[in-house]
Amino acid sequence: VRRTVETLFFRDNKRRIDFVLVYKDIDDEEETQRRKIFEQNLVEEGLELEEEDKSQSQDGETYFVKIHAPWDLLARYAEIMKLKKPIKKEDAEKKKSGFFSWLGVKDPFQYDHSRIPQEPTYFSTGFNRTHVDQFIIKDRESFFSPSQRSLIVWEILLRVRYNDNELGVGISRLLANDIYVAAFPLHDGRYDRDGPNGALCDRRLLYLEWAHYSNFYKKQPLHVMLIPAAILGSFTFICGIFFVFSDFNKPSEEICNRESNSTGTILMCPQCDKHCDYWPLYESCFNSQIAFLFDNPITVFFSIAMSFWATMFLELWKRKQAVIQWQWDLENYEEEEELRPEFEEKVTTTRINPVTNKPEPYLPLWSRVSRLVASGSVVLLMLLLMASAVFGVILYRMAVIISMYQAESQLIRRNAKLATAATAACINLVIIIILNYFYEKVVVWLTNLEVPRTETEYEDSFTLKMFLFQFVNYYSSLIYVAFFKGRFFYHPGDQDARSSIFGMMRYDMCDPAGCLYELCVQLAIIMIGKQIFNNIIEIFLPVMRVWWNKRKGHNNEMSEAYTRWEQDYDLDPFTRLSLFNEYLEMVIQYGFVTLFVAAFPLAPLFALLNNVVEIRLDAYKYLSKSRRPRAERIQDIGIWFNILKAITYLSVLSNAVVISYTSDFIPRLVYMYGYSPSHNLEGYINNSLAVFNTSEYTIAMGPAENTDWPDSCRYRAYRKGPEEDKPYSFNQQFWHVFTARLAFILIFEHVVFLLTGAVAMSIPDVPVEVRNQMMREKKVEKETLFENEMKKIKRERQQGRQATSPEDDNGMNVDLGEGLRSASANPRLRSPRHPPPPPPSYTSPHSINDPRT
Repeated sequence: VRRTVETLFFRDNKRRIDFVLVYKDIDDEEETQRRKIFEQNLVEEGLELEEEDKSQSQDGETYFVKIHAPWDLLARYAEIMKLKKPIKKEDAEKKKSGFFSWLGVKDPFQYDHSRIPQEPTYFSTGFNRTHVDQFIIKDRESFFSPSQRSLIVWEILLRVRYNDNELGVGISRLLANDIYVAAFPLHDGRYDRDGPNGALCDRRLLYLEWAHYSNFYKKQPLHVMLIPAAILGSFTFICGIFFVFSDFNKPSEEICNRESNSTGTILMCPQCDKHCDYWPLYESCFNSQIAFLFDNPITVFFSIAMSFWATMFLELWKRKQAVIQWQWDLENYEEEEELRPEFEEKVTTTRINPVTNKPEPYLPLWSRVSRLVASGSVVLLMLLLMASAVFGVILYRMAVIISMYQAESQLIRRNAKLATAATAACINLVIIIILNYFYEKVVVWLTNLEVPRTETEYEDSFTLKMFLFQFVNYYSSLIYVAFFKGRFFYHPGDQDARSSIFGMMRYDMCDPAGCLYELCVQLAIIMIGKQIFNNIIEIFLPVMRVWWNKRKGHNNEMSEAYTRWEQDYDLDPFTRLSLFNEYLEMVIQYGFVTLFVAAFPLAPLFALLNNVVEIRLDAYKYLSKSRRPRAERIQDIGIWFNILKAITYLSVLSNAVVISYTSDFIPRLVYMYGYSPSHNLEGYINNSLAVFNTSEYTIAMGPAENTDWPDSCRYRAYRKGPEEDKPYSFNQQFWHVFTARLAFILIFEHVVFLLTGAVAMSIPDVPVEVRNQMMREKKVEKETLFENEMKKIKRERQQGRQATSPEDDNGMNVDLGEGLRSASANPRLRSPRHPPPPPPSYTSPHSINDPRT
């Protein structure tokens, strides 16, 4: 039976483990020597190391190097890295706000403050060893939080050399060359049980108050923006149900009422050749009711509201981002990036860096262009592959619908289009999931082909290509149904439609009730199915990987202790791209919620329900199945914000086109105010169906054999009849509808962009409270520094007065002069005639031992 050891300290139980390096025996003597030199240089830098021999590991092959950073080293690097630390408690009293505070009752959505008490907030400034007395230091061991300690250690690991080569610097290159197999900070305890005497570590607290499924309703780290969209979408759906059974639904009433069709005298033309019969219009009754559930007047206002919501989301996110940047002291932070080891390894040409004035690897322009062209060619090829997959689904739809129209059951024939749309969407979802796996492999290969210079360049290139693939993969079928399906159809006797496979797409027609319900079915299945599949995979795969790591690694019978560092080593590694799939999933979901929300108003509700579940699943995964991420300072979400902005702008145009072209909103308005004698929708269905002369069917066309052919049949189009001049060409009403659709698109997008632009301009990117607090913090920083300098001078003066000899008096004067010169040399104490240099950018939490860090 293995005994778990949860200690986070060296063998002396005094020095805390701030970082762990892991390596295994290798045959290459040169690489072994690099590791030894690296560790020796770490010790010379001031770090303290302690190694666990492989005989103590569970597999008998793995060495663990524990690293501790003493106070002097932490203080020195905190000053170099400009970490901000607290100097004074905030004096402004925070007013409680919110509905429950107004009622004077406990907020049920808050965390249990008996476990996680509210910590006081502090004004902070960049740490300075010279003025260490001005900082609030209760305990040196806890002054720097565990995340700050690991951040400092990682910074040292990145800068220490392992050989005399100009490029032989940093742990990143050693990890890339497998000299070390892992480097990570430790979790601070177990998540699944309390510590000794009922003590709760931060990991356990996070599990109890954040990751546990019972907290699904509690407060999230960020404001829940989907709630108003979900409420509005649900209200729109309920109103749609009301419209279906109200007098407003004249089109469905005309389709479903057999008496209004003179007991089936309105016959629709066959959907296919030789296998399909004429069919009465009332068989499309159910489809028309489903369509009107979403294709009703209130959907237009919902789409406009969602365009405002998307704009407000971006504006409020910028404000929230400004708050987070201030809370974490990242408003002026700029990261100095190192070159990627892969870049240095693959690039052989060098040049003098104009900033550092040192030689560094350099990729010539012609090489970069050639690599980008090659990468772009493969991207284009993959996009064509995705288009062919969509075309394959279209052929499937046509084949299945023909076979269903041949069925003897009237129920099957009536629901042929709905069943075909549902099964095609399921097949499309399976294709999307399969292609996603291959796309990620291809994108990694293409990004490596481009040889990005830094990690940020690598992430941006990888993100852009991956999003482009996913965008086309998820949305291409939706775009086809929304904007292209049924647009290629001319009339039932069209010979060109049968001349080629592409011509057959003309027979992929919309139901008399329209294509909107098919778009709704497609969107619902892909969006909901994707969410369910991703949630299952995200929790199942890490559990299986961790189980396998523990199983295959525990074969050393000599080792009985299962240490904290080895427990963490068996968990899933946390890399820079570990959060990429989380970002991508949210951005794709944002596209579902905004791009086609006019077709599926319940999309925000399902997105909200998914996020409530996924937040807890992700929290559990990262707390229990993943190594602790190393601390890293990031100012914003990078290229993802630009992607969200592009989706937001595109959603305005998308919803305008869906309303005007995919739905029947514009044709109904044109009919009501231009063609209806009574200015209502009575007779709209008959007006929207064109007439075809069945005698124009050739031998290869027409319905099934042994069918009595009527003189004419109807099909959905605004075309001239067989008796008119230029038969089957567009009639005058088509051009009226076409003009109205274009006008609606222009008016819709201009009004939305104008109003949302005005809203965006009226909302400042930085909240007034944050701006005031930033100014207040700078003032407190100067005052605190001045007060400490004055105390120092006063203390030195008192010491001088206690001296009895003239030499001591002179010494006192010298010290006093030096203190005054020190105060005057400080930029914050200079005369206004000497403007101070711009302050450096600092970063650290605003509260002592803030668990968020």
